[in-house]
Amino acid sequence: MQDGLPLPRRYAAIAAMSFGSALVIIDGGVANVALPTIAHDLHVAPSSVVSIVTIYQVMLVMLMLPFSGLGERIGLKRTYQGGQLIFTVATLLCFFAKSLPFLLIVRAVQAIGAAAVLSVASALIRQIYPANHLGRGLAINSVVVTSSAAAAPTIGGLVLAVAPWPWVFASAIPFALLSLALGRSIPDPKPGHAHFDLAGAVACAAMFGLVVGGLESAVHGDSPVVSAAIVLVGVAIGYFFVRNQLGEPNPILPVDLLTRPVIALSAAGSFIAFTASMTLLISTPFRLQALGFSAATIGAVIAPWPMTNMIVAPLAGYLSDRIPAGLLGGVGMAVSVTALSLIAFIPAHPTYFDMAWRMALCGAGFGLYLPPNARLIIGSAPQERAAVAGGLVSTVRLCGQTTGATLVAALLAFGIGSGQVPPLISATLAVIAGVCSVARLRPSIRNPSLTETRNEIPTLRQTRY
Repeated sequence: MQDGLPLPRRYAAIAAMSFGSALVIIDGGVANVALPTIAHDLHVAPSSVVSIVTIYQVMLVMLMLPFSGLGERIGLKRTYQGGQLIFTVATLLCFFAKSLPFLLIVRAVQAIGAAAVLSVASALIRQIYPANHLGRGLAINSVVVTSSAAAAPTIGGLVLAVAPWPWVFASAIPFALLSLALGRSIPDPKPGHAHFDLAGAVACAAMFGLVVGGLESAVHGDSPVVSAAIVLVGVAIGYFFVRNQLGEPNPILPVDLLTRPVIALSAAGSFIAFTASMTLLISTPFRLQALGFSAATIGAVIAPWPMTNMIVAPLAGYLSDRIPAGLLGGVGMAVSVTALSLIAFIPAHPTYFDMAWRMALCGAGFGLYLPPNARLIIGSAPQERAAVAGGLVSTVRLCGQTTGATLVAALLAFGIGSGQVPPLISATLAVIAGVCSVARLRPSIRNPSLTETRNEIPTLRQTRY
């Protein structure tokens, strides 16, 4: 079997995947800038219009793993391009939105398409690159995602300056057209499974939707009793869902992969790291605003994080093909803990430079940790489970980001979200993520020979723990 795509087809496939990732990331984040304008035009309260963002995030968390399982059943390329088409059609429907309920439906459909795209993207990247280049391939994709997320607010602001808000959503359509035009170059591996666990997919979506939705409801001031009841129903569904998945040969929730200590530690570390980073990124504007920084200056202070990440992530991906991910992750979290501690104890009257270099250092630490971590999860999974492994990476990222946002909302509600507490919590979480990373260096975890099967041995040998 050929290892990766031949040149120059590989370059065309990389471009197609990059445009596809940029499509869903930009259109997912660009809405934030337009929220005040949408609230004014649709005559709704600002607190209500935030649901445009919330429904998108919740739907992504609910559908990522089910779509990765579906991709294994119907084909990775078909799932990827089908998601792009759904996303593009839903984006065009934004031009017909004259009410908030209709716009929420459109955003939910957009999230369905985005979930299909993101759920199989990592598995397709594994097909595109040779095994010894997988780390740099995932790093390139990480740079595309990071730069798209960083560019989304700027794109949204520029579009709003010259056009009505529906055009904000349409700004990503060119990326869809370019990706679809280059789509012939994307690999189309034969589906590996004949069975799709529909009941498991529904239970998985219900579990994540109810738990995340209940937590979001609680921090936004809804009835604590109702919010707790929603979460408990989600937990109950999750309990029976996980028990059922333990007996499935190809489970929607990859419990078969999570039984591997190296993947379980990697997933746990990724969740904790994303929670830590999101806690800092969301709380920092509130802290800087209290210190007298303007909105423009706050944006400039945060900008060094993604800019540094764009430089460090490809380097980390390149190194992860040669250096154990456990070591890279440990170093990355050591840098992040140092930076987060420095952010917690900034001077009483910090300047722009005081904050900017600390944010750059923090971005470098997380950039050194996350791409090798993702490479380890995807590279350690058997080839036929690559889609679910990629879905696991994306789901863990989204859950971590959502948990961080929910944590900041709770800290703000208690009056301690705009001071030293959030960066100190982030530093503590970074320590735990670092421990998870370094633990993978233990021989008993690096060499799980007792649990390997003959088909899995080549995959595991290609992965540096």
